[in-house]
Parts: sequence; structure tokens; C-alpha cells
Amino acid sequence: MAIDPEENAEAQTDDAGRPRRQGFSRRRRRCPLCAGRMKLVDYKDVAFLRRFISDRARAEPRRKVGTCARHQRAVARAIKRARHVALLPYTVDHIRKMGNPFRS
Repeated sequence: MAIDPEENAEAQTDDAGRPRRQGFSRRRRRCPLCAGRMKLVDYKDVAFLRRFISDRARAEPRRKVGTCARHQRAVARAIKRARHVALLPYTVDHIRKMGNPFRS
């Protein structure tokens, strides 16, 4: 039972006769904290925490940063503690000066 090359070529094309694209599997991004074998996230390490904060001073989501659920919770807790101790800002400086335009 030999495979006919013409039959195989037809199976590799779509309805318009274009070659069908092979499935693309994206390599999973590894959690940067798991890869670095970090046991705990230190709230005093502000330079490290800034990697997980957007330019609007908001915590970045897991899908954007690539952390696992356990470390995302630890990072969120560390960001909250650093804000409480005034190591990180709650809001961006220009928003603080301008005020909230939606408030009356």
C-alpha cells in the first residue's frame, strides 16, 4: 500500500489550491520567577517589582508578564506592600498633578 505523491499533495492544499499552513505551536513562556528559582518575592526590591508594573503604575496581568499563578499572587502582594510603605506609587505622577477628569 504505497502513498501516491499526487494524492498527498492534494491533501496539503486548501479549497483555493493554496498550500495549507502547518500547525504552529508556540513555545510556552516559562515563569521568570520559577526559572530563577526564587523562593519568595521581596517587596523591598523595587527595581525587580517595576518589571511587573505598567507605565500607568498598574500591576501587569499574567498573560503579559508570563508568571505562574502562584508567583503572580506573590508579586501582587509584594506590589501592595511596597505601595503601602511608599516604595512604589499608587498612581503616576502626571495623573496625580492633573487630577481625575471624571470626578466632579
